[in-house]
Formats: sequence, structure tokens, C-alpha cells
Amino acid sequence: MVGVGRPSGRLFAFRPRIVGEDSSGRSAPGVWRPVKEGCCISVELRINDRIRAAQLRVVGADGEQLGVMDTQSALRIASTADLDLVEVAPLARPPVAKLMDYSKYKYEQAIKAKEARRKQSLVALKEMKMRPKIDDHDYETKKGHVERFLKQGHKVKVTIMFRGREMAHTELGRRLLERLATDIVDIAQVDSPARQDGRNMIAVFSPRKSAAQPKGGAPSAPARTP
Repeated sequence: MVGVGRPSGRLFAFRPRIVGEDSSGRSAPGVWRPVKEGCCISVELRINDRIRAAQLRVVGADGEQLGVMDTQSALRIASTADLDLVEVAPLARPPVAKLMDYSKYKYEQAIKAKEARRKQSLVALKEMKMRPKIDDHDYETKKGHVERFLKQGHKVKVTIMFRGREMAHTELGRRLLERLATDIVDIAQVDSPARQDGRNMIAVFSPRKSAAQPKGGAPSAPARTP
């Protein structure tokens, strides 16, 4: 529906407010209000007597084609089978409806969505900073942090920071990053090779698939052979 009195040259989409309630919660007739741009309206599948189409292409509970029939006949078949009639393809001509247990279907979909979220791997980009003339002890400590991040499945950006006259010897930073890449080659691969970024030199490492550990912690040690 197009709003009356809209600004020239622009179209506004309108949706009905629930009949019997105004913005303050008081009783009022149904009115129309504009939908903001970018707003997403959640649309539930139409089921049973909410289906508006006069005719439907009906699919049985086991996927068999029952053919095109009027909606009332399809509802009688669904009622006889103690199932719901669900409009699964409303834009088809005619719309497609399937016989199913809708409550069970929604429950299974919720379980699948929850499982997908649980399995989703969220990768963070960690950062480790070093100086080009870092001593061996500090290097080993920072390398240990890098290895821990990689084993947790994160990417690591290693930044070599130069100060003052150190900018005349950027090759020291490149050698340091090459040394690190060699030391962690078993668990990491170079995503972005060393590059100069102002007074810093940056390289990005990502974990090899065989090196990443699940979020539950470190893998258990193998059982000893008696």
C-alpha cells in the first residue's frame, strides 16, 4: 500500500499496527504507519487457516506429490492425517504447501540453529609487538605467546617497532620475522609477509588446521602403554 500525502517522487512502505492498541497501549482502531528504511520484518510461514491462496500444490509428509487442489480440500487432508498444512513456497504459482507437524519442525530448526552457532569458530586477530634488537629471553617469551594464540585458533599480527636511527636498519626487523616464521613453521603459515608500515614492520600468521585446538582446552595426553 502506498501512503497518502507522501512526498513527491518517493514511495513509503506501510504496515498495519495491531488493531485495538495505539502507541501508548490504549484501545484504538487499527492505523497504518511507515516502515523505516532497512527495517527487517520477520515473516512466519502461513499455516492452516492462515493460508490465503485459493489453490495450492500440496506435498505430502513423506515428500510425495498430492497435486494441485483447493485450499479447503488440502486442509481436510491435513486434519485427517493430524498434521498441519504449511505454505512453504508462497511465491510459487500456485503456492506450495506441505503436510507436516509444524511444532516439531520449528523445534528441529531451533536445535539446528543452536548447533550451528555452537560449532561456529570465531577467529580473533591477536597482536604481538617486538623491538628489532629484542634479547633472546624476551624473544622466547613472546614467541611462546604467539604459539599459544595460534594453538587456540587465532591469527596473530606481529609488529616490529622501530625508533630513531633503527629506521636505517629495517633489515633487522625482516630477519626477526623470518626467524619467527621458521621457529613456528610447524603450527603456523604466513598469511601476510613482512611489509613496512610507517615506523613498523608487520607480518600476519595464521594457524595450520592440524595445530588448532578445540576451545575445550589442550588435548589430553595419550594413555601410557602398560
